[in-house]
Amino acid sequence: MKVAQAAAGGPGSRATPAVRALAPYVIGKPISELARELGFAEEQIVKLASNENPLGPSELALQAMREALSQAWLYPDGNGHDLKAALARRHGVAAAQVTLGNGSNDLLVLLAESFLAPGASAVYSQYAFAIYGIVVQATGARHRVAPAYHASHSMPYGHDLEAMRAAIDADTRLVYIANPNNPTGTWNTAAQLRAFLERAPAEVIVVLDEAYFEYSRGFDCPDGMSLIGEFPNLVVLRTFSKAHALAGVRVGYAVSDPGVADMLNRVRQPFNVGTPGLAGAQASLLDEQQPRRALRLVEEGMTQFTAELPRLGLKLHPSAGNFVLVDVGGNAQLVYERLLRHGVIVRPVAGYGLPSALRITIGTAEQNERLIAALAAVLRG
Repeated sequence: MKVAQAAAGGPGSRATPAVRALAPYVIGKPISELARELGFAEEQIVKLASNENPLGPSELALQAMREALSQAWLYPDGNGHDLKAALARRHGVAAAQVTLGNGSNDLLVLLAESFLAPGASAVYSQYAFAIYGIVVQATGARHRVAPAYHASHSMPYGHDLEAMRAAIDADTRLVYIANPNNPTGTWNTAAQLRAFLERAPAEVIVVLDEAYFEYSRGFDCPDGMSLIGEFPNLVVLRTFSKAHALAGVRVGYAVSDPGVADMLNRVRQPFNVGTPGLAGAQASLLDEQQPRRALRLVEEGMTQFTAELPRLGLKLHPSAGNFVLVDVGGNAQLVYERLLRHGVIVRPVAGYGLPSALRITIGTAEQNERLIAALAAVLRG
């Protein structure tokens, strides 16, 4: 009782109302946690919950990070000069347009801190990445959630950019567009995105989250970097966590108008990307085969899933990411919990308003086979 009373009236109660009302982001269950709970050896567990790249990083990145560890006693380059220069060359922009983040999630926070406040609003789509709502709410700004495409649409649960544009009001400062979107795998075409940017108010910052860009090359999913010079209110986010398989060292970046980048750097922590991450990301850029290997793996895995999962009575939604949204036709949370007993971790998405769906990362052929066999056993049971 004393603990409960302290929590209710203690120091935590002094947090802002917006923060006190936040529901924290729920991560995919870690392998070590499932091993502890059910007594599995970690190597027996297949994790297909967090859209990680099971091929791992480039050997160039691994070697660069090993070498960088010898400098671990020094603070990292707070400006990330060399990585920013490499990214600027890659995208044909000035280094002053690049902002580094501790993963692209960090940049979502920086954008909210820079442009949102109580009385302002931000727009994002229904079923969009959960972090958008969290970072908006933390600032005390208002959410304006635009309805997504309906389930029977050709792009079920995808961003309806017309509805998003209609949701913009005089107080709107930010619009978040995930392309492709997590957790639905949906995407907007080049024509749709251009039409939105041409009609959006010039004073509203449009955040184009391209965390899964490398996996979308076989789709009409545009390269937002090509639009930066044309639309000064556009910010494009990328990450090294997915195709580059550097999720554990947390490196993301934004490319924007220099004036926007200046604002982001005013709130960015000076050492937000560590030395191994800076070195690994820069080296990974040199390995042109790294994203190609990742894409090839996903294309092969998608073929596996497309052939096998419908035979189990499951519905796969179209996806331009390295994951699929699978409708199990019932209580997906129960299916998720039973899969855990088979040593397979996937991601339930009831928190997104999709209680009959699971998000499943595409893994190696062996991991995919484990998943398919486990699903067959669970559904039979």
